[in-house]
Amino acid sequence: MGSAKNSSNASRKARIEEMRRAEQARERRNRILTVAASVVVVAGLVVGAVVLVQSQSDDDSGTAADGKSAGHFVTGSDGVKTWKGTLGRTHVTKTVKYPTEPPVGGDHNQVWMNCNGDVYTKELNNMNAVHSLEHGAVWVTYTGKAKKADVDALAAKVKQTPYTLMSPDDKQKDPIMLTAWGVQRTVKSASDPDVGKFFEKFVQGKQTPEPGAACTGGLAQ
Repeated sequence: MGSAKNSSNASRKARIEEMRRAEQARERRNRILTVAASVVVVAGLVVGAVVLVQSQSDDDSGTAADGKSAGHFVTGSDGVKTWKGTLGRTHVTKTVKYPTEPPVGGDHNQVWMNCNGDVYTKELNNMNAVHSLEHGAVWVTYTGKAKKADVDALAAKVKQTPYTLMSPDDKQKDPIMLTAWGVQRTVKSASDPDVGKFFEKFVQGKQTPEPGAACTGGLAQ
């Protein structure tokens, strides 16, 4: 029994190290692309002017429903709710009204929230957090009804786990919820065994649209 557990821990550590290496490689590629982009800055300014006009037109519409995220939840025997339908993945500037709280995906802001074990004490902009989900992060959220001991224990777990983030969300219906791209569940407490199961399955899990994408270099509130 002990050897099997050690093997699982070793496998998880190797997986996390592999994700870190992938993230570092991606960041290096991004720096190279940034330098290359400066060569065509004049053309970029021209295009940017056109985009700005379009963006201002979009922003005038205010809050918009995420029409690309049509569907509904189906709850599995394990208590995990899976979104059945489509989830938009377009980068937008206008505010998106998501059909769930917290959202499990959909159109989002082009900048993600840092999700390298980041614990936030204020509510997040859903549009930035959804981008973190797209990168394979698990998002832990809680309301004022959650026990302080549970919040502290979950924060400690998040801080030790790359590709996770945590924040309060008093708009959600349950005290503690776990969310990844396209999936979500409620847990009773920090000691609920379903917490570990959710992390194990969905941190950089198969549901991830952009596996290995950065969880640093975004917003840090």
